[in-house]
Amino acid sequence: MKVAIFSTKYYEREYLNNANAGGKHQLTFYDASLNEDSINLTIGHEAVCVLLSDKISKTVIDKLSANNIKLIDLRSAGFDNVDIEAAAKRNIKVMRVPAYSPQAIAEHAVSLILALDRKTYKAYNRVRENNFSLNNLMGFNLSGKTVGVVGTGKIGRAFSAIMLGFGCKVIAYDIKESDLLKEKGVEYKTFEELLQVSDIISIHCPLTADTRHLFNSFAFGKMKVGAMLINTSRGAVIQTSHAVEALKRAQLGYLGIDVYEGEENLFFKDLSGSIVQDDLIERLMSFNNVLITPHQAFFTKEAVEQIALTTIKNFTDFENGIPSVNEVKIEKTKLLQLSS
Repeated sequence: MKVAIFSTKYYEREYLNNANAGGKHQLTFYDASLNEDSINLTIGHEAVCVLLSDKISKTVIDKLSANNIKLIDLRSAGFDNVDIEAAAKRNIKVMRVPAYSPQAIAEHAVSLILALDRKTYKAYNRVRENNFSLNNLMGFNLSGKTVGVVGTGKIGRAFSAIMLGFGCKVIAYDIKESDLLKEKGVEYKTFEELLQVSDIISIHCPLTADTRHLFNSFAFGKMKVGAMLINTSRGAVIQTSHAVEALKRAQLGYLGIDVYEGEENLFFKDLSGSIVQDDLIERLMSFNNVLITPHQAFFTKEAVEQIALTTIKNFTDFENGIPSVNEVKIEKTKLLQLSS
């Protein structure tokens, strides 16, 4: 089948072409995002393949339908950028990559914790300037600390296992509890209880109406003074302006994020020669207890390869009329748990 692949990153073409063994599908790569301005690029194709940065609104879907597009395939687990109801009305299927490497994202969350705790990013910059002092580099032991996990799907479970290995007490919050984690000693708490007792909180839930701005001024006010917050999930789970205020009051002791609300205007781009027109992220970067990475938690060879393989399989399953667990349906969006 003929597929228009939008928002293509430099590293993706090789993996997608390798996964498309024998050239079964005709792939056309575009650097551009899919939106109302680029919709004409879909003419002559049967499917489109997009990222979360592509905004697939009702208007875009109506035009996709007019161009005879039958499938929207996401190279991501998230799908909140697609109007699922509008797609269903136009008989356009939506598919995704629900899981590729939970370990990659879980491990990156841990790397943010360690870097913030032991201040390795500060030490690295100092040593490069021949400053070998230990001033203001003191950290704390992870062993014995209480770590709160919000969302215990595959990524949350992988993260919990790592933190248990550090000797942490792990507690969790999710609508659906994991028996496997409970067998390992993880205790489930209410969200408020988790906020109150956690030394470190790591977010591993999808973005839904219920989780949007879950971490707001109310949540920050309930957290332990000086606690650490890590987000490798979706940016809008944190209300950024409220996080800035919590950092200013020292209520929030550390913040490590790999995702950011509004990241589509920043991440995956080289803006080193530009003036960034985002006051909130500029304010965040002014804090010495904030660490931001550019949505790279997923970025391992294993994860990118699995994304490509699943993406191509989605094309094949659709073309052959094979039912797929990767299809996103309206009822699935309504029943979505906190877990990811």
